[in-house]
Amino acid sequence: MTEIDPQPSAHEAEQPPQPHPWENLTAEQFQLLRLAPLPADRSSGLRPLRFVRLGRIERHSDEQSLLRLSVEVPGQRLRREQNLLEVWADHRNREVRFGADKGLQVEPLNRGLGRFLMAQGIAWARQRWGSYSVEGGALAVKDVLSEEARQRRDHFLRIQGFEVEYQDLAQVKASYSASRVSTLNPEWNHDKVQQLELLECAAMLQQADQNLHEQQVKITKLEQRIGVLKREDSGLRFTIACLVALALFQAGLLIWIATR
Repeated sequence: MTEIDPQPSAHEAEQPPQPHPWENLTAEQFQLLRLAPLPADRSSGLRPLRFVRLGRIERHSDEQSLLRLSVEVPGQRLRREQNLLEVWADHRNREVRFGADKGLQVEPLNRGLGRFLMAQGIAWARQRWGSYSVEGGALAVKDVLSEEARQRRDHFLRIQGFEVEYQDLAQVKASYSASRVSTLNPEWNHDKVQQLELLECAAMLQQADQNLHEQQVKITKLEQRIGVLKREDSGLRFTIACLVALALFQAGLLIWIATR
């Protein structure tokens, strides 16, 4: 009597795919970034000096490699997909993918942060797999909120070495691509985004503390000088009041003598 293998149940057949084991990895290395103060922008408003934290983690296997970069902004809660760049290297197909299908969503806007993240991902891939091909993709239509936003997006991609092509005359449907990882540009605007090492941060804090101490000394000296001037002013006011009273007395006395 032969045994019949049981058929998988409908519940087992409809089980969702298991998440990638690297999906929920969190950053292991951190670095401080300085966003330089810039003139106010019409679309993004004021652009003051800010400091943000860059998180980094990477994993490698025989089939894949992953670099995940994330940026935390103090005092601001971001969605999971914001300020996040993932670079996947597929060693079986010798192909590298930059970012997710939803695009790179950066906050704060127009501060050079997006270009910095992309440059870091490109540099990481170029050092290891410069001969790999680049997986292109479609550009999300929702990113084109205005003509200025479209031009800024296209400039961002082209300056990093990607090619941007449009499939329609209205320039709405677009895609990006690149032939090889080695053709991409790993540079960014160092005047806008600066990487700070631990000793540099310590030196900045020490300098700031020294400046505060010097300012406090100056404030104390000014307060003492103001106190002296106030006392001198009170003395002068009393003297003037006495002179006025004496002058009024003498004037009254002269009037009394003249009328006698």
